[in-house]
Amino acid sequence: MNFSKKNHEHKNENVMNVSKKVILSVAVIAALGLTSCKNETKKETESSTTEMSKEIAMTDLSFGVRGNCGMCKKTIEKAANGVEGVASANWDVDKKKIDISFDDTKTDAMAIHKAIAASGYDTEKVAGSEEAYKDLPGCCQYDHDMMMNQSDDKKSDDHSDHDI
Repeated sequence: MNFSKKNHEHKNENVMNVSKKVILSVAVIAALGLTSCKNETKKETESSTTEMSKEIAMTDLSFGVRGNCGMCKKTIEKAANGVEGVASANWDVDKKKIDISFDDTKTDAMAIHKAIAASGYDTEKVAGSEEAYKDLPGCCQYDHDMMMNQSDDKKSDDHSDHDI
């Protein structure tokens, strides 16, 4: 009789050890699952914050640039778009004004002014390179005294015979 009582106690002890291991395993798996979900949420939050930061960094800017025609437009916009961080550039032939959108963490307004000036065109803040100006086609050699950043009321001479 002693043997069966001892054997029975041994079985109960084994069952309790197995139960403890199962409970511990379930707890560990649950903890890992919760931690994994928490990290996924954190990653989603980080990418959303990064996207928002990129949107906030964009700056819109308008300033005057001297020029005459569609060929000028092409050269001026190419110079502005060549600056790292510039997302878009649109020069208005009639208003002698450029509208630019850029990432202010990568560049600044003065770098854009300088790039346009290096292509031969005067901006409101930087005079165009004389060497580059001399290399411009005759139709693009503008009057250095012409008004820039004009309102809708004033129109420039007709240059519709030029390539755009």
